[in-house]
Amino acid sequence: MTDDRYPRVIVLLAMSLVTALYVATLTIVNVALPQMQGALSATPDQISWVVTLNLVATAIATPLSGWLVARWGQRQVLIWCVVGFTVTTYLCATATTLEPLLLYRVGQGAFGAPLVPISQSIILNTYRERDERAFAMSVYGMAVVIGPGLAPALGGYMAEEYNWRWIFYLLMPVCGLALLSILVFIRDGVRPDRFKLDWTGFIALSVAVTCLQLLLDRGERLDWFESEAIIMISVVLVLSLYFFVVHSSFHKNPFINPRLFTDRNYAIGLFLVFVYGMLNVTPTVLLPSMLQNLAGYPDSDIGFILAMRSVGMIVAFYVIGKMSAVDPRVGLVVGLVAIALSGVLSALFDTNVTVWQVCWVGIIQGVGCGLMWVPLSVVAFSTLDPKLVPDGSAFFHLIRNYGSSIFIALNVMVIVRTTKVNYSELSEIATPYNQNLTSPVTSGQVDIESLSGLLSLAEEISVQAGMIGYLNSFILYALGALIPIPLLLMLRIKKQAVSV
Repeated sequence: MTDDRYPRVIVLLAMSLVTALYVATLTIVNVALPQMQGALSATPDQISWVVTLNLVATAIATPLSGWLVARWGQRQVLIWCVVGFTVTTYLCATATTLEPLLLYRVGQGAFGAPLVPISQSIILNTYRERDERAFAMSVYGMAVVIGPGLAPALGGYMAEEYNWRWIFYLLMPVCGLALLSILVFIRDGVRPDRFKLDWTGFIALSVAVTCLQLLLDRGERLDWFESEAIIMISVVLVLSLYFFVVHSSFHKNPFINPRLFTDRNYAIGLFLVFVYGMLNVTPTVLLPSMLQNLAGYPDSDIGFILAMRSVGMIVAFYVIGKMSAVDPRVGLVVGLVAIALSGVLSALFDTNVTVWQVCWVGIIQGVGCGLMWVPLSVVAFSTLDPKLVPDGSAFFHLIRNYGSSIFIALNVMVIVRTTKVNYSELSEIATPYNQNLTSPVTSGQVDIESLSGLLSLAEEISVQAGMIGYLNSFILYALGALIPIPLLLMLRIKKQAVSV
């Protein structure tokens, strides 16, 4: 509940700041991933865990939001989550090896998980009509992307001038401001009825989610089912998922309320928000490592590029806020097409790509995500029973975060796998019998007769093989945006959303 002494827009901005606090940890960390990889002596797939484990922890902890609010109230939960988030953020800045950093990032995800669904639930209950919700979600979206948009640019500069630890130190003042906004503007009203949490279902789902993430993260590195560890993880995944489904089917009050899936719009919205999670975060993880390792970009330029993506989102949120009377499916289709276009344009990059080429693609991708988010948020909850909104919001964000972690792991797997294959294929043609290497045109550039020349050639082959790996992942990204478009025809559009 909000404090009636303050205008609704003040509460909207306060909740936007709280949400931005968590979202900023994704974008600000991504800009320093290559530097963190070197400083912590990690491989590319290992350093990606800094993002994916945070998302997995968020996905697992998000459904607990409803139970936490029913037990302690939304104000207390928000306060303690921001405090815990602040502590783990500081610990991330002090980590000296990869293992504790990953542990603290898990803590960040767990404490940050309730912030988004509780904030969204407060906004949905503050703005009840469909037109009002469209306005609120557009303002909410713009406010949320401003912080994450500025964070990479500022974080990239600080990381380049000092070191990667400053990306976490920069968040500390924001943590204090978010805590202050909760203390001043948010009050507890009537709490939801207390309920007994289905711990068995929660643990079973958590184990399944973790095993699937480990399977995708470690599969390529351990040669898939040639590894006993991968076989064991797969067995645990299947058993835990089977147990969760069977247990939820017969339990009186299951961890995930089955009534959520009887609402067609919400069920389709879950699939679409999974796709949104896939498409929204993945480029911010892939681009920094590609630009720094293969194109030689400094951290400050990478931060600027990631910030331009948020410029596109702000423009989209402003436009979609003026289109409340337009069929929401229009925004969803245009958004998905724009995202697919950004993937196709990214697949045309090479090692000489310029800053502005990447920026324009980022703006297009940001516009697509912005156009998609507002109508998706409105339509998914437009026909849902008001009593199910808190649980529905928590599960909605669980699916979004899990879509991000799964697709990041899948893209990293594609990059690692295809890089190996292309390196092998390119190496086979790098021989003295290849006329392209011995022709007068290349004789001054490639010297295969000396050791230094061979080393230079091997390095170039490695760079080009890696670039092909990234281009393959961008093609996968574009396909991920186009495939769900036919599903939009099944959405049921109502003139007015159900009041909550």
